[in-house]
Amino acid sequence: MRVIVLGAGVVGVTTAYELARDGHEVTVVDRLAEAAAETSFANAGLVAPGHAYTWSSPKAPRILLRSLFDDGQALRFRPSLDPRLWSWSWKFLLNCTAEKARTNTKRKVRLCLYSQERLKGVIADTGVEYYGREGGLLYLYRKPESFARGAANTRILSEEGLDLRAIDPGEAARIDPALESVKDKFAGAVYCPSDGSGDARVFTQNLARFCADKLGVKFMFDTSVDGFESKGDRITGVKTSRGVISADEYVLCLGVFAPDFARTLGVSLPIYPIKGYSVTMPLDGSNNPPSIGGVDEDNLVAYARFGDRLRVTATAEFAGYDKSNRPEDFKHMLSAIRDIFPNGANYGAPQYWAGLRPMTPEGTPIFGRGGRYKNMVFNVGHGHMGWTMSAGSARITADIVKRAKPDFDPAGMMVSARRF
Repeated sequence: MRVIVLGAGVVGVTTAYELARDGHEVTVVDRLAEAAAETSFANAGLVAPGHAYTWSSPKAPRILLRSLFDDGQALRFRPSLDPRLWSWSWKFLLNCTAEKARTNTKRKVRLCLYSQERLKGVIADTGVEYYGREGGLLYLYRKPESFARGAANTRILSEEGLDLRAIDPGEAARIDPALESVKDKFAGAVYCPSDGSGDARVFTQNLARFCADKLGVKFMFDTSVDGFESKGDRITGVKTSRGVISADEYVLCLGVFAPDFARTLGVSLPIYPIKGYSVTMPLDGSNNPPSIGGVDEDNLVAYARFGDRLRVTATAEFAGYDKSNRPEDFKHMLSAIRDIFPNGANYGAPQYWAGLRPMTPEGTPIFGRGGRYKNMVFNVGHGHMGWTMSAGSARITADIVKRAKPDFDPAGMMVSARRF
């Protein structure tokens, strides 16, 4: 079949790969000049089933309320007149019960584990470089009480077969020697030996080249999507800035912009942009960079090393589609990472970035067919874990396109089952 994929982020490109591997004739359309130029551009880079907890938890409402007066909160609510913000926030709050948080976290970690295995298969098949780093991730806790909570919370993930270990600061320093000089700053850590990291942008761009060169996938960059043509219950074409293009099946992977297009198809997607910040710095001969990635849990600052660069990320801001940023926005995360790795990078040469995560209230993505048209498939709403979830989501979507039962059961994540 001919299939058009809308969106060339990590989710769109991995979907194109799976579709092409199934023998379809695939075209990918994106308004930007290259792959991974939006949300996938400078994300945290952690492939982290060990951090698959849903954000909509019983403690989230209190954090959001406090953020109105304290900018130091990991979740920040910025009130606006946008009715979509209030509608989405209400749905988010409805998911902040202990029961729903447990259900959503279980679904999330199962998808993450499946996707991690699929990612390994993609890498083995293609050999694409992405500065991948194995050896696990460390989730570091500064306070005894937060360490106790963090260690206890691992049970919900361990029940799904994930190996998570509560360890003391000395063992954390043995796993990553860069922590030896600062280990006394921490009460303990949770170590997930199967987690890893890698540059999602580099992966996506290299996979796009593989798809084009080896699998015959056509990429149409600098091409905006302006709407759809239809007849009866089928889409007959996509209106673009380069004319109408047609296929047998269409896949929507447009991240934070998906709701606007889905609305024209008769589908209301509960996706809202949640802003995140990252800063990337060269190592420049720094003598003690981290050897593996991790998260400073008390500050919710994540870090990962990509070759000769260090990426640091933080903050989830409910701020609409605004991607602006100022150097002051990065002070907290830079202070936290310098406290852990004082000689970890050249902190005088930061590259700042802010991007938008396509979040659902539950924290899980949306798959499947829905709305008025039978040949439109959705693969959207991956939030802050699009990199971790991408390969598995791509395989699920490719199975849906060919009308086969996916190997992974996306129960509770199908567009037809969602209540909007």
